[in-house]
Amino acid sequence: MSQIGALSLLPVSATLAASATAEEKNRFIAGPYLQNIGTSEVTIMWISHKNSFSWVEYGAGTYTSKREFGYSNGLIEANNRINKITLTDLKPGTEHKYKIVSTEILGYKGSKVEFGETISSPLYGFKTPAENEEEFKMVVFNDIHDRPQIIPQLLYRHGYTGNKRDYDFVVFNGDCFDWVTEESQLVDHLIKPSVDIFAAEMPFILTQGNHECRGSFSRHISSYFAYPEGKYYYAFTRGPVRFVVLDSGEDKTDDSVEYGGLSAFDRYRETQKKWLEKEIESADFKKAPFRIVLIHISPYHSGDWHGPTHCREMFGALLNKAKIDLQLSGHTHRYGTHDPDSLHNYPIVIGGGPLEGNRTLIKLHATSKSLDLKMIRDDGEVVGKYTLPKKART
Repeated sequence: MSQIGALSLLPVSATLAASATAEEKNRFIAGPYLQNIGTSEVTIMWISHKNSFSWVEYGAGTYTSKREFGYSNGLIEANNRINKITLTDLKPGTEHKYKIVSTEILGYKGSKVEFGETISSPLYGFKTPAENEEEFKMVVFNDIHDRPQIIPQLLYRHGYTGNKRDYDFVVFNGDCFDWVTEESQLVDHLIKPSVDIFAAEMPFILTQGNHECRGSFSRHISSYFAYPEGKYYYAFTRGPVRFVVLDSGEDKTDDSVEYGGLSAFDRYRETQKKWLEKEIESADFKKAPFRIVLIHISPYHSGDWHGPTHCREMFGALLNKAKIDLQLSGHTHRYGTHDPDSLHNYPIVIGGGPLEGNRTLIKLHATSKSLDLKMIRDDGEVVGKYTLPKKART
């Protein structure tokens, strides 16, 4: 059995703690929700109300004959609430069924564990991408700012063709929150609305915006999502596209009074620059028919605050050298498309803000021959559009 990503144990938020009594039964606070799906693996996450031992029962087709749990250094992960379990060796291009199970841990007496009630979810399904997948569809939100109603409103209005979802995964491109202060905010304003519509069957990505950096709970965000190697910057391939995810960090200087001297985003962006230099020389990047960058604050067309200026200094020349096809951003709350110019040799799409009449859903259809993008305002008007053919790589 392969080693599974570690599960996290964090204190229950003040709101949840106040409602937790000895008599209250265990339940699922949120989930399941999918992360990091690939041709042969997927990470399944959920949050239980009480500390538990948890696992996933799963299988191809209609059967759940297999079982997986997390372990670390020989110990099975247990006595935790936040579950992050990766299924591996899955068959590509195949429908799988699964359910999540949690058994409450009442306590320990010496080496003996006292178990409580076992709870389980209904049966859910997902499909692994096929090897050499030739096309996929995705949608992109940005700058929701603690308005969770935007997720169902935009998806139900513009995310369907007939009764079928018109996307294979979802990107939340930063600033889903204002200031992150407790677990219930993550759950109620992002995770649960996503689970209610798609996330038990399709994965999503949360890129860090500058507002995810703020608030007393901000340093715990990564425990609730499955970031590769625990980092907010990474790359992955889906179908014909190599995605490069960059973390633009804060928009202010590290010595700004708001952060109490507890920020080091300049160093962080310098570290990402070194990583990006290696990524654009990698075989996976070079062989990809298309290359897309996801970054919350665009290095261009985002004003002259320190954050975008430093992003431009760190990433600008490298992204031009990399000959990327498209960059998707947010932050400004002003939707717009920006054609290649003397500063950037690739198109940039910046989504709108959280207010009615300015909210956007970006829809991307990638095939082996082209990238087709539409940015749709909440009233249905198309406010941005690109069709990008495959380039001849040199």
